[in-house]
Amino acid sequence: MALEMVDEPRRRAVEELHGYYIEDLTPGMTALYARTVTDADIVLFAGISGDFNPVHLNHEFASSTMFEGRIAHGMLTASFISTVLGTKLPGPGCVYLSQSLRFKAPVRSGDTVNARVTVVDVVPDKGRVVLQTVCMVSGEIVLEGEAQVIVPARAAA
Repeated sequence: MALEMVDEPRRRAVEELHGYYIEDLTPGMTALYARTVTDADIVLFAGISGDFNPVHLNHEFASSTMFEGRIAHGMLTASFISTVLGTKLPGPGCVYLSQSLRFKAPVRSGDTVNARVTVVDVVPDKGRVVLQTVCMVSGEIVLEGEAQVIVPARAAA
């Protein structure tokens, strides 16, 4: 009995932390994460990823490119999609399987990126969800693609 009393609060805590279960998801559901990219984000991402391409870090070099200035790493922008998936929709408990990406425009320091995911298809028997993924800056699509994630069923939890 005492062990059950200790386990119950743990079970409740895990349940409260969990995101959506596959039974909860329907096509059309959407979630958004917004973040303003800073110079610090770009420098830290370079350090984490090892991508020190001067188009991201060197103003003089970047000014001579087609972008006419420094740009954020494309994968930094794409990471905001992961933020939505892992924290909002489907949320904690989901597992990223795949992501297609099409970069449409650069993101610069000072830009606010709005990353949105929308449920396109739910495949309950496989525990999979397909989501449209889009990142926008000032109403312009800068990145678009499609993600697939595994989402657990409530009965399996």
